[in-house]
Amino acid sequence: MNQQQGPRIRIIAASRPGFIGQVVYFLLGIVVLVLAFFFIGIALISGTILAIALLIRWWWLKRRLRRTAPDDGVVEGEYTVIESVLTDQHMPPEHEPAATTGHSPEKNN
Repeated sequence: MNQQQGPRIRIIAASRPGFIGQVVYFLLGIVVLVLAFFFIGIALISGTILAIALLIRWWWLKRRLRRTAPDDGVVEGEYTVIESVLTDQHMPPEHEPAATTGHSPEKNN
């Protein structure tokens, strides 16, 4: 009789740690929690210091720009006209063409 059996699975249960092992795991857990607390505290303090430094820098630049800007609200500058085209819509009155036809828009009787 040749019986084929599938692979055997052996389950090995880990033994539960004794009292000393539980105390060691508890102390390691406390150490990890304390380190995590200090890490989060240092990260928050560093972030706050960085945010304050950026806000002070932004305020300083804004203050300096306000000092150099004129208070009259006029922006001065130079420009060059690249192309000048006069159209019928924007033509000043002295440049309007004279009427060349003899027809008047009024109706004659």
